[in-house]
Amino acid sequence: MLTSKVAKRYAQGLLEFTNECGQTATVFSEMKDVKKLMSESEDLNKFFKTPYIDAKKKVEVAKEIFKGLSPVSQNLITLVIKHGRENHLKNIAQEFINKVEDINGVQRVTLTTATELSKDNLDEILKSSNLVKPNSNFDINVIVKPEILGGYILRVGDQQVDASVKSKLNNIKKDFHLN
Repeated sequence: MLTSKVAKRYAQGLLEFTNECGQTATVFSEMKDVKKLMSESEDLNKFFKTPYIDAKKKVEVAKEIFKGLSPVSQNLITLVIKHGRENHLKNIAQEFINKVEDINGVQRVTLTTATELSKDNLDEILKSSNLVKPNSNFDINVIVKPEILGGYILRVGDQQVDASVKSKLNNIKKDFHLN
């Protein structure tokens, strides 16, 4: 997923600030909550994206929605809204999470399969891959896409292993067209 420069800059600034004031762990947890809420609430996203609602009203609503968060997180959300960047809030939260996980050595793994996998199958795929460091912390995101027909696509960072049936069929099709 491509993240905007806006999200990266806000996340970097937030990370530097939280490191200075010792609030990184608290804000990390809260940014997970912000991301989850922004992912689940279509109405909140529409509200923030509506251009004719002024920033003051958006700040009021955000203060009420996020009233349980620390002052650091609340101030970030207010700042983002006042600068007209509220549609980037979910990406800012995700980028902050990514930066903290990178510091803590957490690998982000995306596994795309045609069907749901059992825990044993999932563990076997992860163990068989050279991309996933053994005995390391990782955050796995499993995506089910029936259109890959079978097999899996494993992505770790900027590296990918495509062992999907669809990919293999496309390769065979290309070979036939070349001959």
